[in-house]
Amino acid sequence: MTRRVFCALALLGTAACVHMKVERGSATSASSASLTPTAALAEVTAMMGRSAASWNRGDLDAFLADYEPAATYVGRSRVLRGRDEIRTAYAARFAPGGLRDSLSFENVEVDVLGPDVVHTIAWYRLTRGDSTTGHGPTSLLMRRSDGRWRIVHDHSS
Repeated sequence: MTRRVFCALALLGTAACVHMKVERGSATSASSASLTPTAALAEVTAMMGRSAASWNRGDLDAFLADYEPAATYVGRSRVLRGRDEIRTAYAARFAPGGLRDSLSFENVEVDVLGPDVVHTIAWYRLTRGDSTTGHGPTSLLMRRSDGRWRIVHDHSS
């Protein structure tokens, strides 16, 4: 297993750090040969870094642009269907004076399921100053269209 650590500050000009690892032996079939596990990991990790940066600067529209319009979000106690429901759930955090801790992702793993479909597992971390206020796993089904990865299903605990 190869492990690389990238700070989006260095790569993307943001403050979101992303720790990645490539799983050796990830599935690659003839139909997904155009997307190697290493390339998928790099692309998805960059997308997640941009998403965290959008969250951290308070740009709800940019954050939600990383979700498909009909995406589903499964959290600890609810299921949200569609980008509009997800927007409603997050709106208070992005409103002036809203509490929105800093977001980053760690230990990103990507499994290529098809030419433009991946399953991603990572750990999200929410921080306020030096304190972690939230940390847990996230499982994302993502699809690439028009050269951009978007979340189809998000299950975060």
